[in-house]
Amino acid sequence: MRWALVKVCLAVTTMVVVAFAVPLGLVIREMARDRAFSNAEREAAAVAPALSITTDRDQLERVVASAGSDSGMAVHIPASSDKASGGTNAVDLGRQRAAAADIATVRRLGRASTSDVPGGSTLLQPVALSSGEIAVVEVFVPDVEVTNGLTTAWTVLAGVGLALIVGSVAVADRLGVRMVRPARRLVEGAHELGEGKLGSRVPEEGPTELRLAAVAFNSMADQVVQLLANERELAADLSHRLRTPLTVLRLNAASLGDGPAAEQTRTAVAQLEREVDTIIRTAREAKPQTVAAGPGAGCDAAEVVRERMAFWSALAEDEGRKVRVAGVERPVRIPVARADLAAALDALLGNVFRHTTEGTAFAVDVHNGEDAVIVLVSDAGPGISDPEAAMARGRGSGSAGSTGLGLDIVRRLAESTGGDVRIGSSVLGGTEVRIWIQLDGREPVRRGHRGSVRRRRPGRLVSTFNRPRSLP
Repeated sequence: MRWALVKVCLAVTTMVVVAFAVPLGLVIREMARDRAFSNAEREAAAVAPALSITTDRDQLERVVASAGSDSGMAVHIPASSDKASGGTNAVDLGRQRAAAADIATVRRLGRASTSDVPGGSTLLQPVALSSGEIAVVEVFVPDVEVTNGLTTAWTVLAGVGLALIVGSVAVADRLGVRMVRPARRLVEGAHELGEGKLGSRVPEEGPTELRLAAVAFNSMADQVVQLLANERELAADLSHRLRTPLTVLRLNAASLGDGPAAEQTRTAVAQLEREVDTIIRTAREAKPQTVAAGPGAGCDAAEVVRERMAFWSALAEDEGRKVRVAGVERPVRIPVARADLAAALDALLGNVFRHTTEGTAFAVDVHNGEDAVIVLVSDAGPGISDPEAAMARGRGSGSAGSTGLGLDIVRRLAESTGGDVRIGSSVLGGTEVRIWIQLDGREPVRRGHRGSVRRRRPGRLVSTFNRPRSLP
């Protein structure tokens, strides 16, 4: 916008300067020419009285010399045939530059005329003599006199025109800055708000339109903050309501006595109480439950997988399911909080138990690469015919009896590291959910149309990584 305004102002000012400077330059040139010929007419007029009195050569030479133009003036007196005066011969004083035909024409017509000669022009002025004949006074006007002062005048015009152009561009630039600065602040505020800086506001200044835009942006930001606060309060209140049924479950679990099933139930109730407390604290403190880990933060994915598989293996044994775990023999550090990875695994394994029949086998594989860690959760169930619809449920549609939170938790965990989640077919014949966890701190993935995922890589744009083959 700023440079566009400057270019428009530059073009308009240049056209205005040219439109006025060119005609003015032509007028100045004509004025200089008229001035030169006016001086020539005055010189010729100074000789005319003497010609009307006498035609003596010596006297005329003195008159011409006194006029100060003896080198540029010539007098052409025709021969006289008057018998009373005894007749006189033709007299030519000075250097003749005009053609004889031009002089004869002026003498015949009796009107002043100009003619071009080498080095300039001549003014031919007719003068009536006492004898009745017409003498012609020739005044030479060199080109130097015609163009005298033109260079200075044109230089002044060019300087004024250039000053006008520079001044208009400077004014346009200042106006552009005044318009662009509020627009840039509005863009920066929008980016900051999009990055989660809810305290970002835009100064309400600049042109009227931009001030109105800033007012609307600040009002929108206030509403976003209020809506998020209301959602946090709602989440805290709903979570708090779960305390009563959890207390009942805990008391009932305590009365189950000893045994693996009873211990497992008490452990699950205790974990559920901790999760509810975490939700309440997070909502009250207005902090996101899942945040990007800093340098050195994260957890050991292999340890978390072993721990959660030990929990779910007891239930799998009761239902006759075969369980396989691979890739957890060595530590696998990932930039994800321990609780977040555990919640994601519980969501995926819970789906296996919820959506497959008893006796269906499942497996968890961990693949540790140079720049990423891939966690595969696969089963031998009927599979998912429409993976995109399943991911849509993960985004919260709530269809097919699902709350839509399980896959959404997994997706947000992966995308917080710059990775992604894909659903495909497993080597066991059922569903395979692949969690790609990025290790080198790349940008979060950008989702395009139809749910496609693209990730920015150094120096090139790479589409979503193909699903790695599961271990046999």
